Amino acid sequence: MIQKRDLLILSELRKDSRKSLTDISRKTKIPVSTIFDQIRIYQGKIISKFTTIINFSLFGFNTRANIILKVDKGSREGLRDFLVKHSRVNSLYRINNGFDFMVECLFYDVKELEDFISELENYNTVTIKVYYIIEDIKREAFLENLFGGAR
Repeated sequence: MIQKRDLLILSELRKDSRKSLTDISRKTKIPVSTIFDQIRIYQGKIISKFTTIINFSLFGFNTRANIILKVDKGSREGLRDFLVKHSRVNSLYRINNGFDFMVECLFYDVKELEDFISELENYNTVTIKVYYIIEDIKREAFLENLFGGAR
């Protein structure tokens, strides 16, 4: 069972993972040495990856989409491998309820997205649904405001 102390530390890291241990200590009232030890314990277990959320449109990636895919069973592994290796795939999930994959992708423009969809059709995809991401309203915020936020 995770302790309140761990949730406080993780909440502060979710807000800003570059925050100093001293700042986290001041905010949580947990000693710096304990925070340091806990973060080392979390790595590879609770914390699977340290990353940065980027505004991709500043680099020209103006077309973002979530694509939902249903594929013939015989083509599933080949498509999975294609998606894992593709440079435009940001996130890939295996899903249920009649579909196999949900893919978050970034492209320079709609033409590049359409070319990608044409490639997907080579894998005997039965259904392809494309949802364009218009605006990020809330992203990667779970646990940020654990104590004091809305439930």
